[in-house]
Amino acid sequence: MTPFTAALAAALAAASLGTAQAAETGMAPAVLSEPALQSAKALNAAMLAVTHAGTRLVAVGERGTVLLSDDGAKTWRQGKVPVQITLTAVRFVDERTGWAVGHLGVILKSVDGGETWVKQLDGVQAAKRVAAGGDERTKRFAEEGPDKPFFDIDFVDAQHGVAVGAYNLAFATRDGGQHWTPMLDRLPNPKSLHLYGVRMAGGHVYIVGEQGLMLKSADGGNRFTALASPYKGSFFGVLAARSGTLIAYGLRGTALRSPDQGLSWVPIATGVPVSISSAIELDHGELALLAQTGELLRSRDDGRSFTKTAPSGGPLPAAGLAATDGGTLVIASLRGMRRQAAP
Repeated sequence: MTPFTAALAAALAAASLGTAQAAETGMAPAVLSEPALQSAKALNAAMLAVTHAGTRLVAVGERGTVLLSDDGAKTWRQGKVPVQITLTAVRFVDERTGWAVGHLGVILKSVDGGETWVKQLDGVQAAKRVAAGGDERTKRFAEEGPDKPFFDIDFVDAQHGVAVGAYNLAFATRDGGQHWTPMLDRLPNPKSLHLYGVRMAGGHVYIVGEQGLMLKSADGGNRFTALASPYKGSFFGVLAARSGTLIAYGLRGTALRSPDQGLSWVPIATGVPVSISSAIELDHGELALLAQTGELLRSRDDGRSFTKTAPSGGPLPAAGLAATDGGTLVIASLRGMRRQAAP
């Protein structure tokens, strides 16, 4: 099991434990209402994602840990988080406004650059909203309780966003998260496969997941269709470059490129045998993929080819990738945060 798939398995196991605790007590798990602990040990916590809030870096990880850096990842400090669950993904639309998602169906929002967070949704609330759908499929989903983690979130602006997760978990908002609406019935995913990645770009919404699942909406998320995928393993994410190119990435070094909004996909030779866990576009149009061993793959031809760079400081179980304002790459790993010197 790779570090990233191990982290996903741990997410599902932890969420199931929370469901068992909720069933026994008849109440929501305590970790949904207890604030994350402030501790010096947070600097070495398992971190799963990192992104920009303006020039600030914001990273999220285990037990509600949020780390902030205002000096290009040289030093980090903690934000204040109202839950103690593991956070799996984070997105900001500007220097102040952002969202994070995680275990037990949690969605958090910050309006001060990650300094403080408020809970907008949790699995207890999500299950009730799904149950309102009324059909047998949504009833079963709701009866299972607040066990399902979110794995990714994206916003196209400060109002419109989509969050996706385990077992077809999917919610959308059109008002900055004041209201989150279930969208399970919009997805052609009859097996309720896990949804690992979502990106919103050019009026389209792209969702990728396990067993080669690729979904696309051409109307902002109202209706989805399945895309033909040449790969039947799991995809962990999709990068939407400013050029319009899409890069889907996942298990065993798999990466596919689409120049036509997902209508066709061409395999990319990555040269790595391990899974790819993250991808970003740098300011000058260069694309970067992060392998789970910390190796970086960089492309200067819009994703047609990539060159590999070994991680400085040796291999590490890598999960998330971002770049500083000066172009230095920053890796979120299961051993904390690491700066990656430019090649």
